[in-house]
Amino acid sequence: MRLKTILPAMIALTAVFGFTDKTVTTASNLSPEEAQVIAAEAYVYGFPMVISYKTMYAYSVDKKSSEYKGPFNHVVCEARVYTPDDKVVVTPNSDTPYCFVWADLRQEPLVLTVPKLEAERYYSWQLIDLYTHNFAYVGTLTTGNDANKYLISGPNWKGKRPEGIDKVFKSETDFVLAIVRTQLFSSDDLPQVKKIQSGYKVEPLSASLGKKVSKTPTLPEFPKWVEGAQIDERFFAYFDFLLSLIEPVDEEKPLMARFARIGLGTGKPFNMSELSPDIREALKEGVKSGFGQIEDFLKEHSSDPLASAKIFGTREFLTNSASRNYGLDNPYLMRAAAAHAGIYGNSAAEAMYPAYFTDSEGKPLDAAQHNYSLTLKKGQLPPVNAFWSLTMYDAKTQLLVSNPLDRYLLNSTMINQFKKEADGSIVLYVQKEAPGKNLGPNWLPAPDGPFYTVMRLYGPKPSALEGNWTPPALERAK
Repeated sequence: MRLKTILPAMIALTAVFGFTDKTVTTASNLSPEEAQVIAAEAYVYGFPMVISYKTMYAYSVDKKSSEYKGPFNHVVCEARVYTPDDKVVVTPNSDTPYCFVWADLRQEPLVLTVPKLEAERYYSWQLIDLYTHNFAYVGTLTTGNDANKYLISGPNWKGKRPEGIDKVFKSETDFVLAIVRTQLFSSDDLPQVKKIQSGYKVEPLSASLGKKVSKTPTLPEFPKWVEGAQIDERFFAYFDFLLSLIEPVDEEKPLMARFARIGLGTGKPFNMSELSPDIREALKEGVKSGFGQIEDFLKEHSSDPLASAKIFGTREFLTNSASRNYGLDNPYLMRAAAAHAGIYGNSAAEAMYPAYFTDSEGKPLDAAQHNYSLTLKKGQLPPVNAFWSLTMYDAKTQLLVSNPLDRYLLNSTMINQFKKEADGSIVLYVQKEAPGKNLGPNWLPAPDGPFYTVMRLYGPKPSALEGNWTPPALERAK
């Protein structure tokens, strides 16, 4: 991930996240300078939520969207991997066919049923709340590959674990995204993956118990998503709407009171036009400041191979990681940077993402100017319990790269196809043109311009998690 602790000039801005109720004043004496600081705070805090809303709207609200998957509380599966035509989520995985569920837990919990899978096949259900915390997992590395049932509840459910339910997973928010990954061994394996996907099921708890299903509450009036709103003042209207869908934890209520000073989370729709011209301008500047913080953070930590292991996880994990790894009082900037770099990344124990934004000499990657290679020495393959891959992305779009081979990654399932060197090592060629000399199987096609690559380690072993294993360098051809 392109991950910077805050510039000195911005340290004071971030520090105010810890304000208490006593510091909250009325809007009548709100200066443009104060409004800008609060706006930047709100932007950093709410950025991952708004980016996630973009996905929610495309996948389960806008039926006219080319990315529409299906209604709330339905498992929608695709027995295919992602391609450059998939544009909603940046830095997408192209290893595993996906299923998705946007869950609405306001009325009652959902029961998740999973089938038995082969012991050697990896799968996972990643459960993500509206804040973008990975609050729980079901799958190979956490619950195993046996058939089972699990309960997913919202924050206000007070029931007991029903008979036949193995575990209960409680979300902080009533709307939850489940991202389901099922390992694909080869193109010939698609029918088996499709069969497995057909065994994934969610249903209301009442239906699972053979009772009459309660009527689902009317869905909120979801604001139409307009692309680009995430990086300008239109952001605030979306964030205000999302605040209506959550109940903040106690320690964040003073922060919500600060946001209310610029009209956010007040219980009535946010209206920029109702603010005075100087306050409107302050909010615009707050967006620029907040976005600048996110980008600075990413640039500062772009060379950290363990960055992805530090920025995705539960609320508790992120809070501890922010303090331990970045000296921050809270996880908001780190959480926003994670969403900007590649939203919905897995928690470290599930997967790690060593990323390459520069070559071994620290220079930006550009396939229009150079060819590159990555050498996997004999006996030193990425240490995983499941599988690994190396995926190509266009640096301008953060999406997969179209190429004549329709090849977007190289991974461990291809290990027997790779041409090996005399010493047993494997050289992967990262460039826009085919390398020739029967090296086609080792070629990862790059765009004619800037790019970055991400290595994915599913089920990373302790040597990777603890930093004892170093990802091989991406070398520029001389």
